[in-house]
This record gives sequence, structure tokens and C-alpha cells, in this order.
Amino acid sequence: MEHVVIIGNGIAGITAARHIRKLSDKKITIISAETEYFFSRTALMYVYMGHMRWQDIEPYESWFWEKNRLELKKAYVKKVDTNNKTLFFKEGGSINYDKLVIASGSVTNTFGWEGLDLNGVQGLVNKQDLETLEKNAPNNKVCSHAVIIGGGLIGVEMAEMLRSRDIKVTMLVREKGFWANVLPKPEAEMISQHIISHGVNLKHRSNLDKIIGDADGNVKAVITKEGEEILCTIVGITTGVKPNISFLKSSKIETDRGILVNRKLETNIKDVYAIGDCAQQREPIGLRPEIEAVWYTGRMMGEALAQTICGNPFEYTPGNWFNSAKFFDIEYQTYGWVFSEERRKDYEKQFHWKCRSNLRAVTVSYHKETREFLGINTFGIRMRHEVFDRWLNEKRNVEYVIKNLSQANFDPEFFRRYEKEIANKFLSITQLATSE
Repeated sequence: MEHVVIIGNGIAGITAARHIRKLSDKKITIISAETEYFFSRTALMYVYMGHMRWQDIEPYESWFWEKNRLELKKAYVKKVDTNNKTLFFKEGGSINYDKLVIASGSVTNTFGWEGLDLNGVQGLVNKQDLETLEKNAPNNKVCSHAVIIGGGLIGVEMAEMLRSRDIKVTMLVREKGFWANVLPKPEAEMISQHIISHGVNLKHRSNLDKIIGDADGNVKAVITKEGEEILCTIVGITTGVKPNISFLKSSKIETDRGILVNRKLETNIKDVYAIGDCAQQREPIGLRPEIEAVWYTGRMMGEALAQTICGNPFEYTPGNWFNSAKFFDIEYQTYGWVFSEERRKDYEKQFHWKCRSNLRAVTVSYHKETREFLGINTFGIRMRHEVFDRWLNEKRNVEYVIKNLSQANFDPEFFRRYEKEIANKFLSITQLATSE
């Protein structure tokens, strides 16, 4: 019986395992050093905040794995021998495979700062990070002040977690607005103000120089490149993630920043595949990044690869880009492409609308010559994925999208509607541009 071994029990690896099982009777072994069972990584913050228990973020009951003949092994793979199709474990022992799926995910990205090895310095990527944060910041008496380095999605999650326990938080963000390398300027500024309104000391254009500790090896303060010293007991490193591939250094599997794969998610070695955060497309798919550290793309890769492994060669075709997140009270969705100032294309034009409360905003991106709808960001207004996906595929023009925004609104009927206000502003701007 063919043996499929999967390294990693995140969304990519587990999706691949589930779909391989649906399609075949192959032997499947899932290896993880992080946890015994799969859990929802995006829900880690809610365990710390007391909204959910650990068992609440495990989607499957413990009997699910045996019933579906998915063997689980808790171990750390330290070496991959592709010549002999063997994995060697840090704890001792080995396992052989016929087909290998690497879905090892991400680790915190750091930049060699002094003091990273001090007690109290941590990221927020895995279960162990959550346990470390619970130890480092059980309450505001043990942790009176935390400094978070970086302004991405993980950074705002950590800030919300710590503020839920009334811990003082300072965030160092090198850009002039929060997540300004991704969001257009009006949105970045709006989110900055919203984060500040939740008691976070958000410092723009501030860069970490080094972390200093006390005589016992604990964090004492950070020093910024601008010369400021900030006393703290925790430093959260949230400057992005990178593929978790250090265990492949001695293997023959080709890597760059991630594990290099083709459209079928195959590596340069026969019967070895990579999916999820650790995979890097040799040729980018459209405007997508080569490495997609996003939950839903990991799921889609797992589904596509299962087909290939079960004899139906299948290319990974993710379709239109979309994503969602939450900034404290503001829900964010994006469909298609809406670029920040520094990444904006020459042909791209953007229309911005924001409500007076600063809790809702919309940015629509379109081609300045053809008027084709290119993408939308929404803040505080829930939208229907299938509607925007269809409009992008149909290449609708921006006027059509603005006129029919109500079709995409997913908010309950008792929520206030803003489509008319958005349309009136767009019309006024368009008329002004025409008259000029």
C-alpha cells in the first residue's frame, strides 16, 4: 500500500490528508512537532482573550483521526533523505514514505536584532507562542508594559490580546500609517487612529535598534533607532513570517525563500511536494506573491495536491485574490487588487469613501483608461465573496459595481446601508473630473 507522509498538521496538510482519504485507501501519516491535533490557527487569540477554550478551536473530535485512518505522529523532522525516501526525527527513529508532502508552515521572521534571545521576546505564530505569552503576560501585574515590533495582522492581534488584559502596549511601526505597505493611505491612517483609540501607543516611523535585558536575562527595554528607550517586560516580534524550511538544508530539495514548486505543487524531487506557507511558486500566478501565507490558499493547495497524488494531475489555480482580517472592532475584506501608494500600478485609479464615524470605509480600484473594476477593500461593511468574484471574472466596469453595491452587501437587514452615500460621492467625483 502506498504510504503518503505529510509534514505539518496545519490547514494545508490536513486538507490534503482529508481529500487523499476521500479519493483513496492510501496509508497516510501526519507528522507535527507543534500539537497532536489540528487546530484553527486564526483563533489562537480568542483562547488568550477567554472567548474560546482550546478544545473549541479543534475542528475535529479525537475519534475523527482513527475513523478516517489518519495516523498521527508528534515529532520533529530534522532531516529528509530523498534518495532513500526516509525522514529522520530529532527525538530518534525514522519513517519511510512513498510520497512526501511538506506543509511545514511559517516561523516568525526576525532581522538579527541584538537581544532576540532574552526572556520575554517572542512571536505569535504557533501554540507554543500562545503558551509563552500566557506565561509572560498572565495579567497587568506581571506584565505592565509590552512593546510590539511591526504593524501587520499578527501585530494588531497581539495588541488586542494584551489590551484585553489591560496591559499597556506600545507598537513600533516604520511606516507613516498602519500596514501602509499594503493599504492605501486613507485606510492606513484610519486604522492607525482606530488602534490608538483602543489605548495603544502607536509610534509611526519608529524602528527597533536593539533589545536590552537585565542581569537575569529578562527583557528590560527596547532602544529605537531614533534614540528612544522604552521600558517593557515583553517584546512581541510581529515583523512578518517566513517559510519553516530550515530542516531541509542538507536535502536535495530546491529552496529559495520557500520550497520551490511548479503549478502542480511538485518540487524538483520526484514524489516530493510542498503546500501552504512553506511553498514558493517558481513563477508567480498573476499578481499574487510567490509565497502565500494565507489560510484559504493553504486549503486550496491541499485540495489540488490531493487530486495529483491520487492520479488526477491537477494545477493549483487560486482564482481572484481575496482575504479578510479584523482590526479590533473593524472587519476588513479585500477582493481583487487594491494597492498601496508604493505598489500602485500606473494604470490603477482608486476611489475612497469613509463614513463620519471612521469605522467604515470602502476603496474601489479600477483601470483609469478602460474603467474595468480591479478590486475593492471594505472596512466595517460585510460583503459577499461570490458577488465580487463574479464581477471580477466578468470584468465589470467601475460604474456597474458602484451602482450595484447593494447586491454584495452581506450585513443583516437592520444594519444601516451606505450604498447611496457611496454612489453619490463617486458620482460627484466623476462629474468633477469630467468638468475639469
